[in-house]
Amino acid sequence: MKKFIRRLFGRFRARFLVKFGTHYKVECFGADGLLKWVEEFDNLVVTAGLNKYLDATLKTGLASPAWYVGLVDNAGWTAYAAGDTMGSHTGWAEGTPYSNATRPAFTPGTISGGSVDNSASKAVFNINATLTVRGAFMTDNNTKGGTTGTLLGEGDFAAARSVISGDTLNVTVTCTAAAA
Repeated sequence: MKKFIRRLFGRFRARFLVKFGTHYKVECFGADGLLKWVEEFDNLVVTAGLNKYLDATLKTGLASPAWYVGLVDNAGWTAYAAGDTMGSHTGWAEGTPYSNATRPAFTPGTISGGSVDNSASKAVFNINATLTVRGAFMTDNNTKGGTTGTLLGEGDFAAARSVISGDTLNVTVTCTAAAA
């Protein structure tokens, strides 16, 4: 009888798993306003980012967290890692050839269907030097080139892309949470 009950209730045992993801769309416009290229990619939500999601949702209830978008420089890139933090990410460096005083803000719209994005207010980088961009990341610190704060995640283009002074990068970020 115990075996039967265990088997019966075992079938009804619920598992609640959540998968967090971030998708980036980066558009590069030349000084003439014409679209030069587009890259779309998903990123790795690092351990520190997952911890921040849990803290804000289940512990502190962070009312209005601020997030910022950064660029990954292709020079010296070797890899991303789940253990990367803003203070320690030896596989990559931030690219800062833009005239913005700080990293552009991620300004989310309405949360719906387990998703939120900044399509109504994209993160804009005003490029003022040459750089080969490898990817992008999100952090809760707006300091350009800074190494403090929480790294939410990082992601890679299909192939590194070049930008030159006068280009503009518009970055749309879509964050999702879904049952896994």
